[in-house]
Amino acid sequence: MRANSLAVRLIASASLWSAAALVVAGLILTSLYRQTVETAFDDRLAVYMNTLVGALGAQNTANLADPGNLGEQRFEALYSGWYWQVRRADTDQVILASKSLFSDVLDLARITGHGEAAAGVRTGLLAGPLNQSLRVFGRTIEFDPSRRFEVVVAGDAGEMAGQIAAFRNSVVLTLAIFGIGLILATTIQIRWVLRPLDRVRRGLAELRSGKETRFEGNFPSEIEPLAKELNALLQSNQEIIERARTQVGNLAHALKTPLSVITNEARSNRGPLAEKVAEQAALMRMQVNHYLDRARIAARSNVIGAVTEVAPAVSRIVRAMKRIHEDRRLDIACHVADGARFRGEQQDLEEVIGNLVDNACKWARGSVVIAVDYECPRGEAEPGRLRFRIDDDGPGLTPEQREEATRRGRRLDETKPGSGLGLSIVADLVGLYQGRLHLDRSPAGGLRADIELPAA
Repeated sequence: MRANSLAVRLIASASLWSAAALVVAGLILTSLYRQTVETAFDDRLAVYMNTLVGALGAQNTANLADPGNLGEQRFEALYSGWYWQVRRADTDQVILASKSLFSDVLDLARITGHGEAAAGVRTGLLAGPLNQSLRVFGRTIEFDPSRRFEVVVAGDAGEMAGQIAAFRNSVVLTLAIFGIGLILATTIQIRWVLRPLDRVRRGLAELRSGKETRFEGNFPSEIEPLAKELNALLQSNQEIIERARTQVGNLAHALKTPLSVITNEARSNRGPLAEKVAEQAALMRMQVNHYLDRARIAARSNVIGAVTEVAPAVSRIVRAMKRIHEDRRLDIACHVADGARFRGEQQDLEEVIGNLVDNACKWARGSVVIAVDYECPRGEAEPGRLRFRIDDDGPGLTPEQREEATRRGRRLDETKPGSGLGLSIVADLVGLYQGRLHLDRSPAGGLRADIELPAA
């Protein structure tokens, strides 16, 4: 697919939108999960805090008894990350602590990120033993004026962060797989939806190459009007061309008859005026032929779908030349590549090759060689090539004469029959088909006509 194709644009826009939507969805899911985990973590700490406060409040003696692990075994595992601590509010003396804390002390003065979970309960983060990240709940309780305690419960915040990170990784992996699948599904869907357009492209290529003369096929309702209008345009184009050909022929007949009358009348009289009239009438006839030929050529050269098989056309020309020049016993050899096809009208191809072969036969001493090379089209980037090389063993032309030869009406040797229009007509035809005509010296010593024309 090309970078500026509709499929690439649709796939790229859908991919960008999908990626943006999935990223936002991932951030939202991770944020919601973080809130849920933090809330559940805080609820557990609040339960342990209430359990510890309840155990202390049930004791009426000044010397408090150890309440144990509060129902959580990790309070007994050394440096497990789960700790509780009780100390006197007035002296900061630690009087009770979980076994997991061992001999360390939790200092609420070093809490960061202060907050309040409930009335009188402070929350925050604290660096515990072994530089553990702890989430802390602290509260000051007063049972009576002589019994004021600072109660602290802490849990391993790294455990909570690990759960959030694991969930985030799972979300990223899941959404990435889902995104890739979505892009693939979108690509398949877009290619399937745009497939009729690809058929339209192939149909147009077949029309241009001459494989088809109409735009046929079963298309979706959105594209079917385009096919109908295109067929109508092709039909209208063909009708316009036929009318143009008819009008050109009518104009030729309408002009040639008066010119013939003028020429005959001038020739039947003597004197400078009659000679001048005859001269100008001949010039007018030549100009009329010139522009009528150009109009006829232009009408045919851009006909969509016109294709001509080269081998039969060249064979007919060779047979005709052999009959015309039968008395000279010329050897006319022909080598045409297999499958060679010309993208244009048969009449134009025969006029181009016929004029060149006829010219070669007029000047050849004994042989004329026609060689045709063919490279079939391989798409729009490689349209294909059709090359003709026509060689004779005649006297040939100098570089200056080769340049003069293609001028309309220019005859380099009046001893040979003709009007001098042949090579100029060939040049006009080749130019209208965006081809190339080059005259050079033949390996046989005569003239080589080298032509390139569009292939089909």
